[in-house]
Amino acid sequence: MGDGAEGLVDAQARIQDRLDELEQRRVAARSRVVKDPEREQRLQSLRLARTELERQVSATSHQVRRQQLAQAIAELDRRIAELAG
Repeated sequence: MGDGAEGLVDAQARIQDRLDELEQRRVAARSRVVKDPEREQRLQSLRLARTELERQVSATSHQVRRQQLAQAIAELDRRIAELAG
């Protein structure tokens, strides 16, 4: 085989190694043991709510509404820190 073909084989091997590594990470993430599933669900819910409020902030131009949303985000941050810590 010429040098070009060897390079192709090496590239394919690296790609396969990377795919194997990603699959291992996916399996590890799925099999992660959750100590407190209810707490994890609450955290996920709070994070989702925060993301929605951030979207609303970017979509509104009313200053008073922006302040309300900023206060709500601050409260969510406080609750997230409380649950995570």
